[in-house]
Amino acid sequence: MISTNEYFDGNVKSLAYSSATGKSTIGVMEAGTYEFGTSTHETMVVIEGEMNVKLPNASEWKIYKAGESYTIDANEKFQVTVNEQTAYLCQYK
Repeated sequence: MISTNEYFDGNVKSLAYSSATGKSTIGVMEAGTYEFGTSTHETMVVIEGEMNVKLPNASEWKIYKAGESYTIDANEKFQVTVNEQTAYLCQYK
């Protein structure tokens, strides 16, 4: 079953689903800065646009463009800034 998620006053929206490889969400972020928390290991793939990301324990921000990905361990927080609507795929393990 597909479920919908909405965060940050509707500025981040996603569709959650399950496949043979596990649970995932596919969504879009409006321009802005966001802090996310994880409950499981996540792999974030940028589909369109770019994300400026500050990963846990990182001292600097890093830009991820379409086709690039990054991972975050469970029970961590990370920050994301996007300058335009940006699409992503998040895979959970």
